Amino acid sequence: MTNRNTSWIEQSVKNQLFSEQKESQSIFMKKQNQPFLLRPAGKDYLWGGNRLRDDFSKDMEEAPLAETWECSTHPDGPSIVASGRFEGMTLTEVLKRHPEFLGTHPKTDGELPILIKLIDAKKDLSVQVHPTDDYASQHENGQLGKTEMWYVLDAVKDARLVYGFRHDMDKKTVQKSIEEGTVEKYLQKVPVKKNDLFYIEAGTVHAIGAGTLIAEIQENSNLTYRMYDYGRVDRDGKKRDLHIEKALEVVNLKSSAEPRQPLRVLKYRRGCALELLCRCRYFEVYRMLVNTECCRSLVTYRADSESFRVLLCTEGCGLISFDEKKSLSFFKGDCIFIPADSVEIKIHGSAQFLDVRG
Repeated sequence: MTNRNTSWIEQSVKNQLFSEQKESQSIFMKKQNQPFLLRPAGKDYLWGGNRLRDDFSKDMEEAPLAETWECSTHPDGPSIVASGRFEGMTLTEVLKRHPEFLGTHPKTDGELPILIKLIDAKKDLSVQVHPTDDYASQHENGQLGKTEMWYVLDAVKDARLVYGFRHDMDKKTVQKSIEEGTVEKYLQKVPVKKNDLFYIEAGTVHAIGAGTLIAEIQENSNLTYRMYDYGRVDRDGKKRDLHIEKALEVVNLKSSAEPRQPLRVLKYRRGCALELLCRCRYFEVYRMLVNTECCRSLVTYRADSESFRVLLCTEGCGLISFDEKKSLSFFKGDCIFIPADSVEIKIHGSAQFLDVRG
């Protein structure tokens, strides 16, 4: 055999080995893109209650338990991975190690663009407003602004929320009414019931009312400008800080039309129904109903390469299986992170999810 033939055979073997190694790495990477449960951070704001603990089994020390940050990489309350090979790590740490879990969509830009919360308002929240991205970038050290969506999980009879002003306002009138404690007469108060949804654009004055249980999907931000807090004091007897000057710089002073619930259309497939709740530049949110009890067919689901997905179970329970023999159980209140370009998962059970996509 000539040296030339030997060289060609050696190169062929090297190419084959390289191809097998690349395929093996691809399979390994794919196996990493498996779903995992998240454990939330808790917040004990004075207006909170006990329903997140009682209704969603949130076994946390905070009392009252006002909010749980279910899917968060924000430094004020990052989520912890609660299952799988990353168990015990913060979601922030996992995504720094595996930025590919976020997907290729430019919205992610190397960071988790959203924050998902459960909120139990036993008492009225403060009247507040959030800045836009532009304002926050210029005045809050490059942070994001905050546009959000509320999905009402439950509400007592006659529960209401604040959504904008009843009439066009000016800064001088608003500031004077805050100082005099009369600003409530200018606020638009809207009745709420279970399954309602509200899109709260940055700049909209708003407040969640007492007796409302809400899932909130928002930009990854914790910027809130408190305009009015009913003269309440904290556990130390001090009035909470107000941010009136900044609030007046960002608030939309035009009257807001009373929000109407949009027409929602369920799209069915075997064992599952899906409806779009909200689509904006920051996130997409769907309500997904799963019921495999009678159809004897599991629901298949996966995240594509463009974006991660998050499933927040708001009702029911079940089982997710993947990679042949792997599975995880989920219950009401559980939050499941699904990396971009995930393995295919199969869902069994009777449950309702909020399906959030970046």
